[in-house]
Amino acid sequence: MNTTIDQPHTAASTAASSPAYQAYWILHVGFTVAPILAGLDKFFHLLVNWDQYLPGVVANASPIQAHTLMLIVGGIEIVAGIGVWLKPRIFAYIVAAWLVVIIINLLLIPGYFDIALRDFGLFLAALALARLSQQYSRA
Repeated sequence: MNTTIDQPHTAASTAASSPAYQAYWILHVGFTVAPILAGLDKFFHLLVNWDQYLPGVVANASPIQAHTLMLIVGGIEIVAGIGVWLKPRIFAYIVAAWLVVIIINLLLIPGYFDIALRDFGLFLAALALARLSQQYSRA
C-alpha cells in the first residue's frame, strides 16, 4: 500500500522552510543592505564620522586626502553590497576579503580592537554566505 501523498511543490516548500535556506536569505539581505548603508553614510556622516577609522599611518602614506579616501571606500562598499545582491557566490568572498582589510586597518588604531573583533564575526558570516550561496543562489 502506498502511503505517500503527492503534493506539488513539496521540494520547493521544504527547501524554503529549511533553516539553512533561511540563514542564506538572512545573510544575503544583510550583506546587501549593510554595505550599501555604510557606504552611503561615508558621504553623509549620519551614523558616525567615518574619517576617524582611518589610521594615521594610512592617511600619511596615501597621496589622497583622508576624507576623499573614505568617500572612495564608501563607493566600494556600495558596489560590494549591490554585487552581493546580484552575484552572492562571488561577492560574498569579496566582502569577506574586504572585511579582512578593514580588520587590519582597525588593528592599526589603538582603542578599536573591539570593533575589529566584531568585524571578524562579520567576516565569518560573509564566508558562511559564500558557502551557502553555492547551494542556494541561482546567480
